[in-house]
Amino acid sequence: MKVIHVLAIALLATRIAIAAPSAADDEKAIREVERALCAAFAAGDAQTIGHLEDETYTLTNTHGEVSKRADDIADAKKGEIRYSEFLNHDTTVRVYGDAAIVIGITSLKGTSAGKSFALDVRFTDTYVRRADGWKIAASHATRMDAK
Repeated sequence: MKVIHVLAIALLATRIAIAAPSAADDEKAIREVERALCAAFAAGDAQTIGHLEDETYTLTNTHGEVSKRADDIADAKKGEIRYSEFLNHDTTVRVYGDAAIVIGITSLKGTSAGKSFALDVRFTDTYVRRADGWKIAASHATRMDAK
């Protein structure tokens, strides 16, 4: 009886190990969410932004102001900011089970209120794993001085 019980536990553990995503799979999925978010902001795609940002999402922007998911969705719908470039680069992803941190640089170019802008910001994004995939839960951006 003990042998059957041990074999059943071993089989279950093997199935769990096979079904569990690897850290490399998680990193790939998170990088794809980052790319999709950049594309959504560049296109003003409020629906995708709403899907990829967690309901609890907050952003601390380069002015120290805190905004929420609803603010990002509303801004995308308004279309007052137009991006010709919204690109993340020099990124590092660290996965901690059902949470992850991404650090990197976002290069932004576009127009806002009729004025052109171009800047780089250093960011830290925090992700959480939800039933329907990885969601960005928090972001912090710091403006980088022009060199």
